Amino acid sequence: MDQAKKTIALVAHDGKKADMVAFVKDHIEDLRKANIIATGTTGSYVRQTGLEVELKLSGPMGGDAQIAALAAEGKVDGIIFFRDPLGKHAHEPDIQMLMRISDLYNVPLATNPATGSLIIQGLF
Repeated sequence: MDQAKKTIALVAHDGKKADMVAFVKDHIEDLRKANIIATGTTGSYVRQTGLEVELKLSGPMGGDAQIAALAAEGKVDGIIFFRDPLGKHAHEPDIQMLMRISDLYNVPLATNPATGSLIIQGLF
């Protein structure tokens, strides 16, 4: 991972993975300038855009916790997390933890394309 580049974490619930890929395609030029990390399944989808992505575990297996730990260590500049607000998720406590960590360590967290675009604009 290039330490001089900004690092952006990408996470998406199953019902939002297509939205994440569309978002990445819309912002591909800026995202090429960043280190991208993602939960496993989301990252696999994002890799189909041609971006280089460092994969963590899938979200339910602890990938969101891995990203939260990196945010707490100051190694993440922004998190884009497209969550499904209408779905039930077995790992909801982990999702709340990721949001808590972003608040605690002042790491920008977007939960939809509009705020995701603002994070991209702010970082680049």
